[in-house]
Amino acid sequence: MFLLFGFGTKQRDLGPGESRTCPNCGNTSRWARVRQYKQFSVFFVPLARWSRRQLEVCGICGTAIEV
Repeated sequence: MFLLFGFGTKQRDLGPGESRTCPNCGNTSRWARVRQYKQFSVFFVPLARWSRRQLEVCGICGTAIEV
């Protein structure tokens, strides 16, 4: 019997976020809004998702802040 499964963290792009000054790099830019979650899948079909949270990510250095 062959069973193919997967487990990992996924991100989905939700579009543009606010314009902010990054605490890490100091640049002011429009940040991207993403939804991050962990999921378990069997045969490439997601069966369970948990630890959902929305983040805004700096487009220059990649620093993420939870919204």
